[in-house]
Amino acid sequence: MQTHKMCNAAWALTSGMVIAVASASAAPASAPPIAADDMPMADYLGLLARIAPAAEEGARHYLLAFQHRCGRPLATADLRRAMSDGDGDPVLMAMIRASHLRDTAALTRLGPSVACERRAAR
Repeated sequence: MQTHKMCNAAWALTSGMVIAVASASAAPASAPPIAADDMPMADYLGLLARIAPAAEEGARHYLLAFQHRCGRPLATADLRRAMSDGDGDPVLMAMIRASHLRDTAALTRLGPSVACERRAAR
């Protein structure tokens, strides 16, 4: 049941982000549109914060854990894919849930589980 709720939350979040990105791309003709893959991380996190604050907080924890484990920052496009491919990256989804529940112990436990290599979508 909880997994189903997380999938629904991830789907709703992804749908909202598509709408937000499409709206942002409808800027005046003089401004070049920003592709979702080229969106600055701060803008992406800002959209998450507006749509679902727990998702933004969980994503920030995920980004910090990725930086710590992998020694490099995660690209916006990779975070977007981790959010939306299949059911989403299970560690990221768990971090979002832990953020929602304000479970700092779970966030700490999940950090070492962040993968440096891209996983195939399910």
